[in-house]
Amino acid sequence: MPETKIHRGFWAGIAWNKLWRKENPGCSARSCTHAHNIWSRMRRQQTSIRVHGVRYCVPECLEGALHAAIKTAGSVAQPNPAGHRIPLGLVLLSRQQLTAPQLRSALDAQRSAGRGRIGEWLQDMGFADERQITAALARQWSCPILQTNNSLLNPVLLPQIPMLLLDLFHMVPVSFVAATATLHVAFADRIDYSVLYAIEQMLDCRTQPCVVVPSLLRESLSALGERRSATEFVFDRVSGISELVGIVSNYAVRVSAREIRLASCRPYSWVRLDCASGQTLDLLLRMPSHSHSE
Repeated sequence: MPETKIHRGFWAGIAWNKLWRKENPGCSARSCTHAHNIWSRMRRQQTSIRVHGVRYCVPECLEGALHAAIKTAGSVAQPNPAGHRIPLGLVLLSRQQLTAPQLRSALDAQRSAGRGRIGEWLQDMGFADERQITAALARQWSCPILQTNNSLLNPVLLPQIPMLLLDLFHMVPVSFVAATATLHVAFADRIDYSVLYAIEQMLDCRTQPCVVVPSLLRESLSALGERRSATEFVFDRVSGISELVGIVSNYAVRVSAREIRLASCRPYSWVRLDCASGQTLDLLLRMPSHSHSE
């Protein structure tokens, strides 16, 4: 065989090897025994899953990656801003929508009952209406008010967030600007920035909060609850990280997941599986608070 043909075949083999490695990156686990063996990787190509874009072998390396990802998600969950906020009652006083005796009466009733938010007591006692409370809340959190024509908020065509989280945090996604990948989320109570941060991590977008009158948000959540997705699964009793990892791994293999994303939405861990079928599956797993630091 001519020497030039040998050289061509040699360099073609190297080029093919580099291209295959580029298009089919190996497992990212340092301890993986298949990571540097190209033939092993070719045989195992269909048994790997990405965790936040990083590829791992199934099942050997996936569980270790999930352990690390869960601990990381719990430690980097963005807390709510700790800056001082003017009490809602004082905001209403400053707007002359409430008198000092009315505020004292509402605070006394709240203290005696040991429950409820001051805005709810002011409404129940007839000292303010929900639009005044919502406007004061918007000023308190420095957020815009969602102007509506009292029609139900319908996020069906927007990026999907599990119904459990919408109920838990009293929120509804209301619009998505594709050009800037910005999702607007409406709240009717306090704004939870930790769940907004989780949504950003899971949906790869920016979030902007706004406030809406409570009655409209309740009606919207009630209507959405009737169409609760069949791809949302809730586990309310997970003993710890090891059990959580086992549940996620089993589901991932069962549905041939291509990628796993997860974020902390205390007290739940939100896990999203992107399946080979194109469908997404959401798992909400609740662990005892001490288990997050296992």
